[in-house]
Amino acid sequence: MPAARLAITRPLLMGLLVLAALVAFAVLPGGNDGGGTARAATTDELRSAINQSKAREATLGQAAQRLKVLEVRAGRAIALLQGRLNAAESELTRAEIRLNDTETRLRAARARHVRLRDRLKEVREKLSAVLRSRYEAGQLDWTDVVLRAQDFSALMERLEFLRRVQNRDADLLGEVRSAKTEALGERRTYTKLLPGRRAAEAAVRERRDSLAQINAGLQARRQAFAEARSTRLAALNASRANRKSAQSRLTKVLAEQEKAALKAQVSKVGPGGPWAIPWAIVQCESGGRNVGPNWATASGYYQFIVSTWKGLGGSTPQAYMASKAEQDRLAAKLWDNGRGARNWDCAAIVGII
Repeated sequence: MPAARLAITRPLLMGLLVLAALVAFAVLPGGNDGGGTARAATTDELRSAINQSKAREATLGQAAQRLKVLEVRAGRAIALLQGRLNAAESELTRAEIRLNDTETRLRAARARHVRLRDRLKEVREKLSAVLRSRYEAGQLDWTDVVLRAQDFSALMERLEFLRRVQNRDADLLGEVRSAKTEALGERRTYTKLLPGRRAAEAAVRERRDSLAQINAGLQARRQAFAEARSTRLAALNASRANRKSAQSRLTKVLAEQEKAALKAQVSKVGPGGPWAIPWAIVQCESGGRNVGPNWATASGYYQFIVSTWKGLGGSTPQAYMASKAEQDRLAAKLWDNGRGARNWDCAAIVGII
């Protein structure tokens, strides 16, 4: 109602509120053909999808965090085990070196023993040949040496020569026998030592292989945790992207709905129009009818009170007596492109101000 405010009773206000609600529903885009219902369903679906996405993101985030904890624990176990594996590798290397050294020494002792055995055989055969040749050549024995000696000096020289020959042969034979005995001793020593070192090397190798197998299992487990976590993070990112897209669509739909509702509210198109002010206000004020004056002297399509009507230059005593064209013209003047909206109480009721 323009200018001087209309005193609205509580029953009338309640009726106007109900009417405004009906008007707001009626003027929503698609309100008559079901489009508004479809749009509401779209917003409900988007909200449901957003809520489901949030729940899924929470679940995926928690799962990714648990997998990260498991991956870190597996990494720590791998680091600890890797230290033990490195120690086992070093021990195995030392055991292999000892075993290889023992095998090398045993092969050398065996070869030396064989060589010295053959050498001893050769020396014995040579000594036998020498003795046979001496015997066959009729070499002098000790008696012959004494009898044939021309003087004492010659005798001593002959005896010294024979002694040196015998000592040389005996020394050679003794040296070969001693070397053969020593080589045999070494061979026996390394032969006894070899099984123990082979067993030690095999034990270390087995322990190293066991640690390597456990380490490989932990590596595979950590890799599985990492892959599972990566999968969940990818799903989480996809879910977030989908949710943001849904939120963007929802914001756009709501903005369009709000824009459409606002447009409907301020639209001047309505039954019996066009109107000088938004149809929603006209419908709230007069229902689009040229009604007579009420107790507050408000009348006409736009519910002008007498003082306002006269102030605007109305040509009749009251607004309802004037033509619709004149009422439209003066209402547009009072409306002033929306700046005068507060002159109508219904402007606040229908939500325009």
